[in-house]
Amino acid sequence: MSKTAVIIPARWASTRFPGKPLHLLAGKPLVQHVWERASKARGVETVIIATDDMRITEAAFGFGAEVALTSPKCVSGTDRCAEVAARLKGLSHVINVQGDEPLIDPSLISRLARTLAKEPKLAMVTAAVPFAPGEDTANPNAVKVVVNRESNALYFSRSLIPFPRAGEPFLFQRHLGIYGYSTKFLLQFVKWRTGKLEAAESLEQLRALEHGAAIRVLSTKSASIGVDTPEDAAAAEALLARGSGQRKGRD
Repeated sequence: MSKTAVIIPARWASTRFPGKPLHLLAGKPLVQHVWERASKARGVETVIIATDDMRITEAAFGFGAEVALTSPKCVSGTDRCAEVAARLKGLSHVINVQGDEPLIDPSLISRLARTLAKEPKLAMVTAAVPFAPGEDTANPNAVKVVVNRESNALYFSRSLIPFPRAGEPFLFQRHLGIYGYSTKFLLQFVKWRTGKLEAAESLEQLRALEHGAAIRVLSTKSASIGVDTPEDAAAAEALLARGSGQRKGRD
């Protein structure tokens, strides 16, 4: 029987936005919005905030979240998730929800959990959304993904892929930073060294492709706003005030 946990890595020391997880949006800490939305997902047994900072820990306890303290030596959110997963007994799958996604769609989390539960041999799953009309597809901060006929990732890149040499219109897919793993695969993944492709693109998911792992990519019609800067926080708060959670893509 599968048992899935959502783990939300949250760190204080963001270079561009220190203290980001506790930045108030509509009167609540940013990470509380993430936790509340993740808690609405179906097919998930537990939602855990993973952090090495006591300020985040105390705030999370204050709004009723389960918290796991992790080592300050964790290099990435994935490492933080793996450290927590290694302690949990009977855990078959982990969904890594970024701690700076206050508008994450609970139904997308549910889809990842359902996909992992239905396909026991699947090691890793993520999501992508079509670029919206007028959106800058060449923006290196908007990661592109191309998939095969089985919806498994062929490659992720900050560059424009594929390159539309023939001039034909192409519906580019923007990768979303949410991941689901089998626990066994996650614990193996963090033991692998950074590969050449991962180092070149600064994209951690390429490590899985370099080792021959399949990554299923679920297509979605909506994408939440990640908060990387105070300006992003203001935009997210405006959407919360309007009761709108996601930016709509197109099929």
